[in-house]
Amino acid sequence: MNTAAALELTAAEHGWTTRTAFHEGDSAITHGEVHELAAKAARVLAEHGVEPGRRVLIALPDGIAWVVAFLATARLGAVAVLVNPRLTADRHRYIAEDSAVSLVVADAEFAALLPDHPRIGGAELLRSAATRLPAPSAPVDGDHPLYLQYTSGTTGLPKGVVHRHADLARYHTGAGAQILEIGPDDVIHSVSKLFFAYGLGNSLAFPLWSGARAVLEPGPPKPARIAAIAAGHRVSYLFAVPSAYANLVAETDPAAFATVRAAVSAGERLTGELRERATAFLGAPVYDQLGSTEAGHAITTNGPGHHVPGTIGRPVPGFAVELRDRDGRPVPDGTPGELWIKGPTVTTGYHNLPRETARNLVDGWLNTHDRVVRTADGDLVHEGRTDDLEMVGGVTFSPVEVEQVLARHPAVHDVAVACLPDERGASKLRAFVVPARTGPVPANLEPELVALARAHLEPYKVPRGVAVVDSLPRTATGKLQRFAVRQGTW
Repeated sequence: MNTAAALELTAAEHGWTTRTAFHEGDSAITHGEVHELAAKAARVLAEHGVEPGRRVLIALPDGIAWVVAFLATARLGAVAVLVNPRLTADRHRYIAEDSAVSLVVADAEFAALLPDHPRIGGAELLRSAATRLPAPSAPVDGDHPLYLQYTSGTTGLPKGVVHRHADLARYHTGAGAQILEIGPDDVIHSVSKLFFAYGLGNSLAFPLWSGARAVLEPGPPKPARIAAIAAGHRVSYLFAVPSAYANLVAETDPAAFATVRAAVSAGERLTGELRERATAFLGAPVYDQLGSTEAGHAITTNGPGHHVPGTIGRPVPGFAVELRDRDGRPVPDGTPGELWIKGPTVTTGYHNLPRETARNLVDGWLNTHDRVVRTADGDLVHEGRTDDLEMVGGVTFSPVEVEQVLARHPAVHDVAVACLPDERGASKLRAFVVPARTGPVPANLEPELVALARAHLEPYKVPRGVAVVDSLPRTATGKLQRFAVRQGTW
């Protein structure tokens, strides 16, 4: 069934139509209003030539217009192309050309980036929709393409991941309802934006399928603003990446988060030290989980019913996982392996990339390229990416272990470790450190970090140099771009 029509029907059947669905600044819209407005906005999109199967690029900040544009596109049976408005012009052009978009929904300042594509602004879409009659929903089934979401580009050019109409409901019924226990009384705020896999599930699928409400923030995720949202809207469920939690702990008052009953961390590795600090700061559990763009949302997660700190939990209902070695053979519990997953929301493939699809999808199993260990109790421990491994002196290891040790130093705010060639061309392990914002950088930071590493790590894992930098190359989702770190400049 068309997911926009299914959501509208679900809201009516459960009596949610008069309940608030979304907040944006001082504005609010109910579940009934957002579906009615989306049906009218679909009429506007149709007047701009949008038909079933056509591509609509949505390049808006988080807000009611974003939600309406997405649901209107879905209602027509068209395919939404989700992009970060702050991508570079080259990336926008690449995605628009790769996905063959027929209409861009973006604000005026975006027009110069894609001058050859028809465009309608978010505010204009909402104004025009107010005077239209609702458009009927296209009769598509659950396997019909719903949206294209591009990978974050940690290893090169983004790849378009295809997801279907049935997937949104599964994000909620899998992780949202059964594991996280999100219900109609929850108030959700996701620091990760709607155009990311993590944010789309948190801010759109969860509230619309549960009758809850979500607070959308169009601006950057500054700690003070997150705190104001949490306090002002009495947020009960907070979703963020580890770096955001670190900033909240350092820069905000824990009293602002008094109503938070649980928090979720994903998007990058959550260290034990940060998890403990964030848990104490929030006064609520922080559930670590693992997801991927290819799976649409969470693959494994902790939750109220089963929470083992230091793990990424267990597979989301409906998913099967296997840990395999580089030759594709299963590995026993306690042995690191590549995580392969199979489940109802795993993509059918990358858009226009059959070789990449064949390499990563084998008989319905997706290789996530995550390095994971399964405990005897069935919980999963994340040890980094299999394609993030470094080699020193013929020994291959994950730099995450080194980074975790260096991150213990109080003067370190962020750190990345990679092998770079020295002046002789020999590969040497180097650490790039973003110093803490409080106080001057200690003059003896480098020897202290080297000594810290020597005290806790094997000799070959000790960095041979430390560089202090202003920032690390991270994607908009917070993931470290190791290919850039390995170049030594960004």
